[in-house]
Amino acid sequence: MTAVLALVALCASIAHAHEFKLDTVMNGFVKIEPTEAHVVIRAPLYLFRTIRFPVKGTEVDVENSAPAMERALAGLQQEITIFEDGRPLKARSATGRLTLPSDRSFESYEGAASHVASPIEPGTSIVVDQGYVDAHLVYPITSPDAVFAVRTTVAPELGDYLKLTLRYLPLNSDGRAMVVTSGLGTVDLNPTWWSAAAGFVRLGIIHIVGGFDHLLFLLCLIIPLRSFRQLLTVVTGFTIAHSFTLIGSAFGLAPKGAWFPPFVEMTIALSIVYMALENIMGVDLRRRLLLTMLFGLVHGFGFSYGLQEELQFAGSHLLVSLFAFNLGIEIGQILMLVVMLPALAIVTRYVLPGRVGFIILSAILANVGWYWMTQRWEALSKVRWPSLDMANLTLLVFWMAGLALAAGAVIAVVTRLRLEPSVREGRETAPASPRRD
Repeated sequence: MTAVLALVALCASIAHAHEFKLDTVMNGFVKIEPTEAHVVIRAPLYLFRTIRFPVKGTEVDVENSAPAMERALAGLQQEITIFEDGRPLKARSATGRLTLPSDRSFESYEGAASHVASPIEPGTSIVVDQGYVDAHLVYPITSPDAVFAVRTTVAPELGDYLKLTLRYLPLNSDGRAMVVTSGLGTVDLNPTWWSAAAGFVRLGIIHIVGGFDHLLFLLCLIIPLRSFRQLLTVVTGFTIAHSFTLIGSAFGLAPKGAWFPPFVEMTIALSIVYMALENIMGVDLRRRLLLTMLFGLVHGFGFSYGLQEELQFAGSHLLVSLFAFNLGIEIGQILMLVVMLPALAIVTRYVLPGRVGFIILSAILANVGWYWMTQRWEALSKVRWPSLDMANLTLLVFWMAGLALAAGAVIAVVTRLRLEPSVREGRETAPASPRRD
């Protein structure tokens, strides 16, 4: 796997010498044995342009390509580093060969390793830049139970356009697939639970801090709230709701189809518009808590999109990683509240005081949300909606049950906390006391 990335390092100057093909894909395997780690990798030949394989007209001079292959293998070992418990390994052996683009031996590790070990047939014709370089690197290891990782310094300017589809095959457990890019740095192939948790906490913080639509919704929520109890109740309701759908999505319970992601994004923008308009019209706290949890379910689906591609790096610690990601979101949310609340207090006290300030701030947020909503509606209107078959109907019933459960939780919380019914004119308004004659 790692070796794949290395091949690109060999072509750092390819940008000015050759037109790079976007979405380049390399295939690889990392197989752990009792005393060795085997890395088998396949990379497009055009990535090795700086190696200068000899050519005859429009074809590679296969018979005289051995020196270039040695340089390619050396480049792979320099640009790709395999780690065992943090210690960089050095390859014990490296073999490679050229391959026709029609070859399908990399569908399994055994087929790929056997193919690399076999010599290329005499007279094979490979058009320049249209074949593959296949390599097999062998690394001595201390223990098959160690934590293995890979790091590449190959062509960082290519970013996520260069993808390595890697299949990791440990000694005594099931294998798994992952997609690695050069921008990821050091990637654990079999992380410990604590390293996986730390990585997903960090990922959750980054996701919420960079999620401007989620932050604007949070700001809309807190603009009219003044008491700590109100703030804690509403934010906790949002947290519970988005955690519910986030975890459900990670286990494959989210609706499928091209329509659902743009529907979620459009509804998130709608949630900003609605909450901002409610701030202008006057807030009923009980209704706000209910709608916060309903919209929170949708935001949870949005959070899950930042998680889906990263779960491949959870190793065997899926559940731990899920909760760690959610914890990271909550930490990031708290950090943003620590910034938002004092800033909001200053603005509403000295810059835009009173009810007018609430209206102006909310109108600005509503305008931003409306702009996003119209853009996302345009994207949603171009996709096909699903038919209501049995599978989709079952999923719909499941999430309706979840909504009912959320509504029940809201009623229980409201009854327990006895929240004031409304907030107007920038201050809390308690229920009117019964008149006594």
